Amino acid sequence: MPGRKVSLEELAEIVAARGESGRHVTAIAGPPGAGKSTLAEALEKKLNAAEPGAAAILPMDGYHFDDRVLVPRGWRPRKGAPHTFDVGGFAAMVERLVANREDEVAVPVFDRDLEIARAGARLIPRSVRHLLVEGNYLLLKAEPWASLRPLFGTTVFIDVPYSVLEQRLLARWHHYQLSPEELVVKMEGNDLPNVRLVLAESIEPEFRLGEEAG
Repeated sequence: MPGRKVSLEELAEIVAARGESGRHVTAIAGPPGAGKSTLAEALEKKLNAAEPGAAAILPMDGYHFDDRVLVPRGWRPRKGAPHTFDVGGFAAMVERLVANREDEVAVPVFDRDLEIARAGARLIPRSVRHLLVEGNYLLLKAEPWASLRPLFGTTVFIDVPYSVLEQRLLARWHHYQLSPEELVVKMEGNDLPNVRLVLAESIEPEFRLGEEAG
């Protein structure tokens, strides 16, 4: 069955209701450039406006393998592809957060400017009931990503036209003042293959948000 199309307001109401009795995990997925972080932050803001401190975000990007792992394996040019993440470590963190036995849990956050994950860069307290997990590959059909799905109470996918994704990714790299040759390598060698993979190989989510759903 196709995912139900909802607005941000509708999604906020659904997530708020599902987290009333305890911690609830909402997975927000979509291809690179879809606006997952933006959506997660907007949803967090709405939930916390209704109940301060009720929502927090766990970004998948905090589980990038470091260049000290990627370079020896020849994976550095594909940094950001599915095989360049510590999926097991990410799953263990989600399980730890679902268990919610600690006063607060420190989670890593990826610093895009430095291209490294900062350990312990965000604290998620026990009082959080709406855990918003966001990342490109959360709904991939293939293992090891598929093993994450039992941890998610709600699944959301962001629909953005391919041409728009391409424009956004180009703009992202222009910010770093790359040469035309470097842009081609980034886009055709990594970003766009990752976009196509997410669009073709993700499971059908429970909910979908489009460009108009902000």
